[in-house]
Amino acid sequence: MTKTYQRLRLILGDQLNASHSWFQDKDPDTLYLIAELRQETDYVVHHVQKICAFFAGMQQFAQALNTAGFNVLHLDLDDTQAFNDLPHLLTVLLDVHQIQHFEYQLPDEYRVRQQLAEFSAQLRISSQGVSSEHFYLSDDELPRYFSAGKKHRMEAFYRKMRQRFAILMDGDGQPEGGQWNFDANNRNKLKASDLSSVPQPLVFSNDVSEILVRLERHNIKTMGQAHSSLLWPVNRQQAKELLDYFCRYCLPLFGTFQDAMTGQLKQRGNNRQWSLYHSRLSFALNSKIISPQLVVDTVLAHYRAQQGQLLCAEPRIDIAQVEGFIRQILGWREFVRGVYWLNMPNYASLNALSAQRSLPSWFWTGKTQMKCMQQAIEQSLEFAYAHHIQRLMITGNFCLLAGIDPDAVDAWYLGVYIDALEWVEMPNTRGMSQFADGGIVGSKAYAASGSYVNKMSDYCGSCHYKVSKITGADACPLNALYWHFMQQQQAALGNNPRNAMVYANWRKKTPEQQQAILARAEECLADLEQL
Repeated sequence: MTKTYQRLRLILGDQLNASHSWFQDKDPDTLYLIAELRQETDYVVHHVQKICAFFAGMQQFAQALNTAGFNVLHLDLDDTQAFNDLPHLLTVLLDVHQIQHFEYQLPDEYRVRQQLAEFSAQLRISSQGVSSEHFYLSDDELPRYFSAGKKHRMEAFYRKMRQRFAILMDGDGQPEGGQWNFDANNRNKLKASDLSSVPQPLVFSNDVSEILVRLERHNIKTMGQAHSSLLWPVNRQQAKELLDYFCRYCLPLFGTFQDAMTGQLKQRGNNRQWSLYHSRLSFALNSKIISPQLVVDTVLAHYRAQQGQLLCAEPRIDIAQVEGFIRQILGWREFVRGVYWLNMPNYASLNALSAQRSLPSWFWTGKTQMKCMQQAIEQSLEFAYAHHIQRLMITGNFCLLAGIDPDAVDAWYLGVYIDALEWVEMPNTRGMSQFADGGIVGSKAYAASGSYVNKMSDYCGSCHYKVSKITGADACPLNALYWHFMQQQQAALGNNPRNAMVYANWRKKTPEQQQAILARAEECLADLEQL
């Protein structure tokens, strides 16, 4: 006989928050549902490690709740294959278990929140959507900081967040260290002499072989490299271990090299040094295994503890490292969430620069002669990971210059990265990277020629193309594409004072030079597949 319950509570795959108030008390009349669903594996082509990480995290969270004495129904793809979607599954379970009240945490993706809102509206029993209790700002507070269609700047928002939550603030209301932002200290290139000191990334060995078999059995289409042993943290203990490792070994130089890129570590045969000084906590954060407050508080505690020690066995951490990291969590992460929710669903269709080209097929293989793109894409396919500069200024910059349709860019980024959920991916991609939102997120299009790549990486030294050349078959494609993009988009970008020098330099070129550059760009655009 099927057991009946008074209440059903739904836990989505990105709501693995053990600190949620739902779990403060055990109610024998409450059933918790955690389910693998085809609607979540199929709405975009995901990296296989991404699906494995979410499914493994869901499984371990269900086991932890069961061990703690909660009633949990954990369903895998085998169990849910007969159901068309989440509402279909919920309808059957509500009936089978004679549920009288349905609750869910408000989803962070627009499509799922709309789906559950519409489902709840037609129920004959009571229902309620509650906060996920994860972010610094609640849903209700977002309209105080953001408005639909309005251009917002992260720096102003970030300062308000610092003041409100008293983080890195002096007693007199001024920023600690005498300035709000130490980004100017955080743009160093890794030199050859720096490479030997890059710490090995802490990785885990989570067995996901059964999940891989299940994905194959259900013909789930994926991208990227599959491994039966998943290196990403999938439970709270692992996430906290990774956070502690970051504080001890990566944070001391995180800010200094947060924009740096290198292909030398892999070329030297050390395939394990691939994440440099980055924390790689984004999956654990975005699945809510750990909270942003825990991450920020832990980083601050580590920093304060060092400040109180005359002698320290660990490398010293200065404020530029701490501020640079906290800005990403307290500032940028909360900022893009606000932009997303105050602008959806219209945000998903914005294409201010009218970009329409298709992604080259080598985005799924890494087989391109452009070393920077090869490095970033191969790493993404191997680890489901690339750091923010690789995403913004390598793959993102290429897509911007080449005029790739932002729908295609969104789909690739949303699928390939282990931490990619639409609320965080779309403002970063369609907004910051592609400027398709017309400046809601960023004050300028982040377009760059090969000189930027050469400045921040060692990619160019071993590239098929020559970064010093603009025209000719062996010239770096980014150089001509950059000038072509700026010339083509002058109406949209020319009035921005930050671009004045760019256009002044373009006008200094002779008509013959301009014609040659544009011709080289058109050659590249005509056959992106061969770059």
